[in-house]
Amino acid sequence: MQLPQTPSFNLSGKRALVAGASSGIGLACAVALGQAGADVTLTARSTDKLENVVKAMQAAGLSAQSFKMDVSDIPATQAQVAEHGPFDILVNSAGLARHGPALDTTEEDFDAVSALNLKGAYFLTQAVAKDLIAAGKPGSLINVTSQMAHVGGIDRAVYCGTKHGVEGFTKAMAIEWAPKGIRVNTVCPTFIRTALTEATFQDPEKVKWLEEKIKLGRVGEVTDIMGPVVYLASDASALMTGTHLLIDGGWTAD
Repeated sequence: MQLPQTPSFNLSGKRALVAGASSGIGLACAVALGQAGADVTLTARSTDKLENVVKAMQAAGLSAQSFKMDVSDIPATQAQVAEHGPFDILVNSAGLARHGPALDTTEEDFDAVSALNLKGAYFLTQAVAKDLIAAGKPGSLINVTSQMAHVGGIDRAVYCGTKHGVEGFTKAMAIEWAPKGIRVNTVCPTFIRTALTEATFQDPEKVKWLEEKIKLGRVGEVTDIMGPVVYLASDASALMTGTHLLIDGGWTAD
């Protein structure tokens, strides 16, 4: 009897592009892909931080390099992807949040958040896919959204709107590019402990609320995202496209 073989999680020989990789979730995703064997290109708007991450990854024996990229600058992003690609894997973790009551939303805030979270994500995904299609290669494209892409949240109307939008175009792109072997999915984290969210975790009332909403009783760590991203990037998820992985500790279960 021949037993089935588990599909490989190994990413050796694959090239990965990680946007928003200078800190937090993006940094963790870059490290995870590198540890799985991928050659990782890190991008962000802050080059100083990027260089430090790349040096640390290289010191750990991982294959990594970087360049500066602002996902909201569509023409520059398209040109950079065309210059450095094709990439077998995309993880887009670049994002922006300006939380506040919906009645207080300004047009400037709306435009700034939408330009990066929705428009930038759309055209970055498109640019990587174009390169893959031109090269006749399959690929796995992953956008980091949020549990807030599936529920609503107080003071998060604009943020929720952009993340819901990413879920929508992910499904449409997945259908369109499936015949080319290009998979498009999202990962949707709950509140993750990073430098940017530290202020939230300094407020005991907010922590209490989070721990009540997250059924597993704890907030997320960046390491909680690393395994799911490798899974979606690898052959282990070969039949997954147009869908999402909720990494929310049960927040959306009820």
